[in-house]
Amino acid sequence: MSLKSERRGIHVDQSELLCKKGCGYYGNPGWQGFCSKCWREEYQKARQKQIQEDWELAERLQREEEEAYASTQHPQGAQSLTFSKFEEKKTNEKSRKVTTVKKFFGASSRAGSKKVSPEKVEMAMDQIEKYIMTRLYKYVFCPETTEDEKKDLAVQKRIRALHWVTPQMLCVPVNEEIPEVSDVVVKAITDIIEMDSKRVPRDKLACITSCSKHIFTAIRTTKNEPASADDFLPTLIYIVLKGNPPRLQSNIQYITRFCNPSRLMTGEDGYYFTNLCCAVAFIEKLDAQSLNLSQEDFDRYMSGQASPKKQEPESWSADMCVGVRQMYRNLDLLSQLNERQERIVSEAKKLERDLIDWTDGVAKEVQEIVEKYPLEIKPPNPALAAIDSENVENDKLPPPLQPQVYAG
Repeated sequence: MSLKSERRGIHVDQSELLCKKGCGYYGNPGWQGFCSKCWREEYQKARQKQIQEDWELAERLQREEEEAYASTQHPQGAQSLTFSKFEEKKTNEKSRKVTTVKKFFGASSRAGSKKVSPEKVEMAMDQIEKYIMTRLYKYVFCPETTEDEKKDLAVQKRIRALHWVTPQMLCVPVNEEIPEVSDVVVKAITDIIEMDSKRVPRDKLACITSCSKHIFTAIRTTKNEPASADDFLPTLIYIVLKGNPPRLQSNIQYITRFCNPSRLMTGEDGYYFTNLCCAVAFIEKLDAQSLNLSQEDFDRYMSGQASPKKQEPESWSADMCVGVRQMYRNLDLLSQLNERQERIVSEAKKLERDLIDWTDGVAKEVQEIVEKYPLEIKPPNPALAAIDSENVENDKLPPPLQPQVYAG
């Protein structure tokens, strides 16, 4: 099997991570493949188009209503003139407020660009973001008006169902048998899980960046050479599957909505975040072809009827540590115990069915015997009367013995 076929469904070109409009910034699935800048432009265009269509529809309906009203009523020039003046005054007031706001922000941005350096502006934005999002976190994280919680449960259930996926299936170039690599993998999993405990979008993004750097370290330690992007994404998918981070979709959406857009568009933070989005999308669409499995095996693994074969003792390397060998022996023992338990459960169910059939058979035989030889119940015999009782039927009985007295 070639390396190309092994990476089918996992490999992502760098061009696929960029904005599909070609601006050079990183795109995001939450923005339909656009970067935040292009997404705002496209959103504004669509919004303006929708507003224009709604305005034209409103004007057309208003004209039709006026024509219908004029055809049934006398024209009321004074009222129409008054209404027109009111609308004109309202429009002028709105335009004046919009102009005032634009002038205020325009002057502020011009003054800031002249007197404050971009680094200080960025630092000020980070502090403002930290203060505002910390105070509003419980209101804006996973709000009830969205389907974030539903998506979280779906992703969590999906990852649990994929617990059987091995690093070999994903072509992960990480050897966890190396103690240094194993420690780094644990740190990466800890970072991705810790993301949920942070409140500020920048801090959540920092957890993703830290996790990604640990992944690159693990790959570099295993291969003794710099890691490539083709190695990074499969390993990130494996880390997500192994860690199953809580509320993963809610955290991604929270970062997308409230993080400083410049962080998501450029730099290593934006690159790592975009790869995490791609990893989650891959997990949601993972199928048998992506793992080079037959559909039958994939369905059996997903249903829990079977699990991939463990490493055989004959294939153990000579330098494998004792702990790893013992772990494989324990896994093999657990697999055997699981098979025995399944056989016992199967035999118990069979015994239960046999007992039910035997009970039904005995009941049927008893019923047949009762029908063949019905039980006749005779009335009870009358009770015997006492000897000294007044009973006509007993008149023929001899009289009772009388005591006799003898004289001495």
